[in-house]
Amino acid sequence: MMKQKRISDQIAEALTAMIAQGELKPGERLPAERALASRLEVSRPSLREAIQKLNSKGLLDTRRGGGTYVREGIEASFVDPLLALLKELPESRFDVLEIRHALEGSAAYYAALRSTDVDKENIKRKFETMIGKHGIGDPMDESRADAEFHLSIVEASHNLVLLHVMRGLFTLLMSSISHNLEKLYTLPRVFQPLSNQHRRLMEAVLEGDPEKARRAAQAHLVFVEESLHQIDREAENNRGQLRGIK
Repeated sequence: MMKQKRISDQIAEALTAMIAQGELKPGERLPAERALASRLEVSRPSLREAIQKLNSKGLLDTRRGGGTYVREGIEASFVDPLLALLKELPESRFDVLEIRHALEGSAAYYAALRSTDVDKENIKRKFETMIGKHGIGDPMDESRADAEFHLSIVEASHNLVLLHVMRGLFTLLMSSISHNLEKLYTLPRVFQPLSNQHRRLMEAVLEGDPEKARRAAQAHLVFVEESLHQIDREAENNRGQLRGIK
């Protein structure tokens, strides 16, 4: 006879699934205990026990008097070795972009097939946030909003493995090419094509056209890779001119 799972274990699994699916994001505070217990239709003591289990596993972080948060850096075990590689071999950052071609094309394809109304609203909201950040404040805020837009499409694919891999890759990119990303979002010749590409990608997903969504994602990434290569070439030319002056 199979032993029935404890209620607290079932709750812990439900919370873990919410984290895995992006419903609860790294750094985000959990809803108040009463509200979360009501939402999960469980008792507060059982919920507390489940949270303690996830604290011990390193998924949650309960702060005295400050609530419970999803722990930051959950993808660290995936990202850290690659970050070390990128520091030693900066050119390998383009390997990450090449991988994105395959993964994001698939994510866009499945998002077009599987996205719910809630997913579509989230994608539209992330798109508007990204566009609204252009030209104001820190360019890295804009690049982070760009990553959030792309991740909203990955979330809409409803493939948990793909979601976790892409979260790790975006963490990797933000850590390794921040200087280039800053330039990417401040160059006038780049912003308008990027905006148009993002809009086409969003519309293809919202229309439910998987092949169109895949092509839009891949065309966008080709442009991003070519633009970053161009930035590198311009930087090298500038360094060469400075050496000539000296």
